[in-house]
Amino acid sequence: MTATPHSFASLPLTANTLANLTQLGYTAMTPIQAASLPLSLAGSDVLAQASTGSGKTAAFGIALVEKLNPAQFDPQAVVLCPTRELADQVTQELRRLARAVGNIKVVTLCGGVALRGQTLSLEHGAHVVVGTPGRIMDHLERGSLTLQHINTLVLDEADRMLDMGFFDDIAKVARQCAKERQTLLFSATYPEGIAKLAAQFMREPQTVKVQAQHDAAKIKQICFEVKDSERLHVVSQLLNHYRPESTLAFCNTKQQCRDLVAVLQAQGVSALALFGELEQRERDQVLVQFANRSCSVLVATDVAARGLDVTQLEAVINVDVTPDAEIHIHRIGRTGRADSEGLALSLVSMDEMGSIGKIEQLQGRESVWQSVSSLTPSAGGALQPPMATLQIVGGRKEKIRAGDVLGALTGEAGFTREQVGKINVNEFSTYVAVERSIAQEAVKRLSAGRIKGKSVRVRLLEG
Repeated sequence: MTATPHSFASLPLTANTLANLTQLGYTAMTPIQAASLPLSLAGSDVLAQASTGSGKTAAFGIALVEKLNPAQFDPQAVVLCPTRELADQVTQELRRLARAVGNIKVVTLCGGVALRGQTLSLEHGAHVVVGTPGRIMDHLERGSLTLQHINTLVLDEADRMLDMGFFDDIAKVARQCAKERQTLLFSATYPEGIAKLAAQFMREPQTVKVQAQHDAAKIKQICFEVKDSERLHVVSQLLNHYRPESTLAFCNTKQQCRDLVAVLQAQGVSALALFGELEQRERDQVLVQFANRSCSVLVATDVAARGLDVTQLEAVINVDVTPDAEIHIHRIGRTGRADSEGLALSLVSMDEMGSIGKIEQLQGRESVWQSVSSLTPSAGGALQPPMATLQIVGGRKEKIRAGDVLGALTGEAGFTREQVGKINVNEFSTYVAVERSIAQEAVKRLSAGRIKGKSVRVRLLEG
């Protein structure tokens, strides 16, 4: 790897780490990595502004992994995340990055999973702990986790953790970490609680701010002026006109989410809601169905969608405009990822024109406007997703693996590999996406057959 200003070779990293990064497909640093890694690798505390999808996990992960000692089995790093989904994503990424160091054990501690299994994992020793503040506090109070050997504390998506009321838990965790540790704080926005956190728990932090901007050629942004009373109806018109296969629709309130889902479902559109009060099990099911393309529209609030990373998202619809221009940038940045193009459609009432002005200022360009009357329905009928999700009772606890499910569907059940989509194996349940046209038949054949020599209960989840 030759050293150019944005290559990882320009950093003080070991040959093993550089080789592993190349193998993982990390070619050049993203802006947040280039700005924060030299500081964090030099041992400074870092206060960084970065959103999901900016490469922030590697930005703190590379620095964290470099300091690990594989021979020491006490936790040496702790990463606090607002949600279980984000904690799972961070854990997977850290495991990949840690391959360069040796046999590193990363344990995830989140609610919604039995404490006993987590306690056993900790008893076997762990180098890195990733989790939500509440569950990490549970383990600290029970004595199953100690943090006196922590050399790196990471607060990931700190603004969302504050939104969710975790300030006191974060403070308690930070106080139990070794005094001489390094603290890395990542946040998409800077509410005042961030300054308070930094003042209490960071030592002369270096501030890194990377402006989240999107390639205008990749994300087509269009605004439509609407009256408040017609908002939900116009969402249906947008879906009928553009017919995106996968859409994330943002509302500013939980009630608006519920209302929009009711309107869309009544029209035969496959839509699900994601908001703060959902139980973890329901949340898991909603996210699985959206990610595996069994649900056409996911309607969410900003807090609930945090840490949500879905590939191939054709459109983002701002049903309500957010008053925070930076949050708008994060919302629309979920589409147009990698090599694909995306659509960002905003419904704007007269009261929201001021918010649009702030967004234009931040983006450095004027909005493109189109009239609602230009939207024409296509002849395709209600928007239906290409896949459907089957839920199998039984998961990791029953030693079920994705390969077992695929084998059952393509073997005894007689379906082709192409008819099967994503397979997610959770603790007690397994979700498998199949082509919508074979869903009922797949339920029948799997119920009549066996997985790992056992008969299983299968049901079709209605998106």
